[in-house]
Formats: sequence, structure tokens, C-alpha cells
Amino acid sequence: MRIAVVGSGISGLVATYLLQRHHEVFVFEANDYVGGHTNTVRVNWQGESLDIDTGFIVYNDWTYPNFIGLLNELNVPTQPTSMGFSVKCDRCGLEYAGTTFSTLFAQKRRWVSPGHYRMLWDILRFNREARGCLERDQHEVTLGDFLRRGRYSQSFAEHYLLPMGAAIWSCPMSTFEQFPVRFIAEFYRNHGLLNVIDRPTWRVIQGGSQSYVRQMLKQFQQQPRLSCPVQRVIRHSDSVEVHSAGGVEHFDEIVFACHSDQALRMLGDADVLERGVLSEFPYGDNIAVLHTDERVLPRLKSVWSSWNYHVRHDEQRPSVTYNMNILQNLDAQATYCVTLNEPESIDPDRVLGTFHYSHPIFTLGRAAAQKQQQNLIRHRRTSYCGAYWGNGFHEDGVVSALKVCAQFGVVPNWSTAEQTGAAKEVPLGV
Repeated sequence: MRIAVVGSGISGLVATYLLQRHHEVFVFEANDYVGGHTNTVRVNWQGESLDIDTGFIVYNDWTYPNFIGLLNELNVPTQPTSMGFSVKCDRCGLEYAGTTFSTLFAQKRRWVSPGHYRMLWDILRFNREARGCLERDQHEVTLGDFLRRGRYSQSFAEHYLLPMGAAIWSCPMSTFEQFPVRFIAEFYRNHGLLNVIDRPTWRVIQGGSQSYVRQMLKQFQQQPRLSCPVQRVIRHSDSVEVHSAGGVEHFDEIVFACHSDQALRMLGDADVLERGVLSEFPYGDNIAVLHTDERVLPRLKSVWSSWNYHVRHDEQRPSVTYNMNILQNLDAQATYCVTLNEPESIDPDRVLGTFHYSHPIFTLGRAAAQKQQQNLIRHRRTSYCGAYWGNGFHEDGVVSALKVCAQFGVVPNWSTAEQTGAAKEVPLGV
């Protein structure tokens, strides 16, 4: 069959990588590069030349089994990294990191701060009580409701839980408050975030995340069409008509491996099921700036961490700075950072690049909508995959693509995703 794949993020790459073994696959990509959120940038700054990630950066050994299987098949080298988290608050002047006891009390006045002790107490209480959400039907309860009912302290909410969630999902703290608490409890449990000890090992890809993209592209029979956005898709009884910047073409099937809202905009004839399900996954836009301006990090260097959240007076968007020297273990003189949504605070002379990404926002309708993915695979010659079918991360993108490929009879031997009606393949050499 001739299959069109729209989007070359992790979902589109996996779908193409597997489907091309038995079909003729054509990838349409609106950007001028392949990889979606996997966007590694070559930086030349003051005599240093480095490859730095600006989107997808880390994965762990607990909750990424399929992505790890893919990396192993591609023989992509990886290395462990640190995943510390810090907070600086403009509203009260707090700065701390959760790395060690000394960084929790990096500011001496926190030793005599009742609010700081209450925050630490509520962290332990939340870790315990969140597990209870998994034993009860909490699908209709938001995180904000849960915190108010439990009378959690403001310091816990504003200086720990909300900044951490806002950083993980790249959304405002006020938006994170509206996430379903059961969804958060499941995610935190699965990632060891409800544990004080016994947490997963986090890893990064050596040489930047684009390393795995390059390995996949070496095996593509057809190279993706870059700067070729799909404008409209019309489905017929015997074919799919794709209108793109390159013209009009016909395919037997189409796989939307882009964001759900983008897919809806391209479809000229979305039906009730498609509109009802895909509209449950809204997206939020974020601006990422790669730079070397240390002023966006906490004033106390002792609390610098991999992830550094900035609580501002009037927060409209999440502001988090990733310290790439720590995350990628860079041997560099300058401190390379990726900061979300705070371009006005960064010295323009230290900016190395600006990028725009969108991230899914999860609502109370998420759980019911996600159960419909199987019904939207090969539905009217159309399939949908993307990280929005899971938690919004790389593993979720891989799993969603595996589910699509299984319905075409293609399942790699490393897949642990739930499949129906397809035998596993013998792995191909790289």
C-alpha cells in the first residue's frame, strides 16, 4: 500500500520505520528538520562547538521500555544524567533544591520558617495520600480540588507540586491545577515521584537526541519531505487525497502523526467520533530559548539543578530553565541553558536560538477520549498516533505508533505495547 504519514516527530518516525518494511511510505513534514520535539542544535559559542538538545532531552529505565527497545535496535549510545529540581520564587524570595538536605535549606532563614517545614510535611503527606487516589474513582476530581479538600498548604502547592507539574507538562501552574488528580497520581507513582528513595535512573542520548533520528533516517526508503505542510485531506471510498505544498496526491491510507488539533484542521470531513475524541486534547504553546545567560538560574549557585522553575509575580506561562551542562554532562566553559517562556529576561547577546513547541494539556475528558484510540486506527483509511494518547512524552508517542503499526500487521520484537492480531517480527539489522 501507499501510506502517507503526516509529521516526523517520534510517532511519525516509528510508524514510518516499521511500516516501510511492508509498504511504500511517504512522510510530510511542515518544519525544515526531522524530529518534532527532538531538536538538537549545533552551537558554536566562544570557541566551543557542542550539540545541545532544545526539546526532548531525557528518558528513564522504568517507564520507557519501548523507546529503550528502539534505541537498542538502533545501537544508539546513551549515558546517565541527573534530574534535580529547584524553585526560585519572586513572590517571597524562596530558593531551594530537592537534591540534598543542605539544598532544601540553602537559605539559612528557612531553618526558622514554619511554612517551609509545612511544605516538607505536605510533600510526605501527598506522596502517601496520592496513592489512595488510585484505589478510588477520582477521574472527575481535579488536582486543585484535591488540594483544597485536603487543606494542603499554600507553600506546598506554590513552591513544590504546582511548579513541578508545570515543568513536567510545560503548562502554567493554573492549568496544571485543572489536571485530573488520578492522572497525576498514576504518573507520579509510575515515575517514582511519590518515593523519597527508589527512583528511576534517567538517561540522555550521547551527542544529542537527534542521534537516534539520524540512525532511523539511514533506513528510510523515502526521505521525509521537509517544509511541505499538508493543507487538506479528503477521504474517498477507495483512496485518501492529500493536498500539500508539493501538490495533490492519492494514497491508500494516511497516518496523522501530528498533534490532534493539527489533524482536525487538515481534515475536511472529520466525523462525529473524530471531532469528539481529538478535540479533548488541547495544546499549549511554549517559547524555548537556548542561551548562556546565568541570570535566569537561582541566585544561589548551590541550588542550580537540571530543572529550575521560576515562580513569577504574574505567571501567564510556565518558566523553567533546563541546565544543559548538567543534563547532557557538557564539558563547557559557558553555562548552556534552555529557558521556557521568559525571553524578556535573557540578554539578547547571549541568545543562541529560539524555538516554538506545543504540548498537550490534559482535561477531565482525557481518560474517556484515550480509550477510543483503537477505534481511530484504520478508521476511514485514517489512523492517529501521538504522545497525546498517553502522558504526552516520548514513550507515549512510540506506543501510539506501535498500536497503529500492529493493525497493519507490523510488530517489532521489542514491543511491549498491547497489540491485537499481529505476530512479532524478526528484528532487522542496523
